[in-house]
Amino acid sequence: MIDGLTLGELAKQIRHEHKAKADFVAPTNRLTYQPNDRLGELIWKVGHDHHEAEPTRHCFRQICERSGIPTKYADRMADGHGELLATNINHWWKAAPEKRMLRTLKNGSSVARAFVSDIYRPLDNYDLAEVILPKLVDAGCEVISSQITETRLYIQAATPRMELDLNALRAKNVRLKDVDPVQAGIVISNSEVGAGSLAMDELLWRLSCLNGMIAARVMRRHHVGRRSDPLFEMEDAARYYSDKTKELDDRVFWNKVRDVVDGMFNMDKFTSLCQKFADGASVKIDGSEAVELVTKRFDLVEDEKNSVLNHLIEGGELNVFGLANAVTRASSDVSSYDRAVELERIGGEIIALPHTTWELN
Repeated sequence: MIDGLTLGELAKQIRHEHKAKADFVAPTNRLTYQPNDRLGELIWKVGHDHHEAEPTRHCFRQICERSGIPTKYADRMADGHGELLATNINHWWKAAPEKRMLRTLKNGSSVARAFVSDIYRPLDNYDLAEVILPKLVDAGCEVISSQITETRLYIQAATPRMELDLNALRAKNVRLKDVDPVQAGIVISNSEVGAGSLAMDELLWRLSCLNGMIAARVMRRHHVGRRSDPLFEMEDAARYYSDKTKELDDRVFWNKVRDVVDGMFNMDKFTSLCQKFADGASVKIDGSEAVELVTKRFDLVEDEKNSVLNHLIEGGELNVFGLANAVTRASSDVSSYDRAVELERIGGEIIALPHTTWELN
C-alpha cells in the first residue's frame, strides 16, 4: 500500500478545499477559453463580477472531450498552438451551447477543477468526512492510508477488533510456519470532479506485509441529480448553491452511508472473505504465465508487470494467493495513488476469478 496523508493532514486539506470551493452553472456561450503557456484559462461573468480560473489537467480534458476534441490533438495544440485550441473550443461552445457546471477552488489563484453536467450532484468530501470519520472511530478503525488526488479522495482504514489468521484457514498441506493475521477494513473513495462515484469497498488488511486487498464493492452513489427550473432556464452564469430540497435528500443519503458502514464490519462476512483469500493458496499457477495473463487482462504496464513478477518470486508462493498478494504489494511501487488503489482492487479481482482460469497444462 502506497503512503499517503496522515489523518490530520487529510482533515486539514478537506477543510481548506471546502472553504475555497466555488461552483458555477453557465451556458457555454457565456464562457471564453483563453490560451496561455500552460493549459489555458476560463473567463466568465456573474452579474458585474468577472471570474477567471486555470483548468487542472482533468478539467482540461473534460473541456476538450465535451468539445469533441481528441485528447492527443488537444495536448498537441496546448503545446505551442494555444490560439488554435482556443478557436476550436470557443467555436463549439457558441455553435452548440449547453449548460455546464464549473467547479472551482478560489484559494489565491483560482483553479477550475471540473467541467461537468449541469445536473451533476455534488457529494463533497467535507460532508463525507463529517459522516465517515466518527463511524470509523466507533468501529475501532485506524486510518492506514489516505489521500486527495486531482480527481479523488481516498480513505483506507482497518480495525484490530476483527482479525483472523489466514494461515489457520488454509488447507493443512499449504500452511506457512508463522501466523498470517489479516484485519477487516474499508476503502472509501469519492470524486468531486466527475471522475467517479462515491463508493465504499471491503478491504482485507494483511499485517505481515502491510498490504491491502480490495475485496468487494458494498455501496456506490453516482453524482447525478435533477435539473432545477431556475438553472434550466438561465441565460447567464450563476453561482451554484444547494437548495433546501437537495439538502434534505443529502441528509437521507448520508444516514444511509452511516448504516452501510455499520453493516460492513460483520464477522461472518469477514470470515467468508478471508476464507476465499486463503483458499487461493491451494490453486497452483505457472508464475510467468499467470503474470502474463494478469498483465493482459488488467492492462498492466511493463514496469507493473515486472514488479508483480519480482514480488511473486520473492514471496515464494506460486499459487493464486501469492499472485494476488504480489499485485497488491506492487501497489507500493507506483507513484500514482489512484493507480495504487486500482492495483489493490485488481488483487481482489484475481481472488474472485474461477480457479479454472489458472489451470496448468
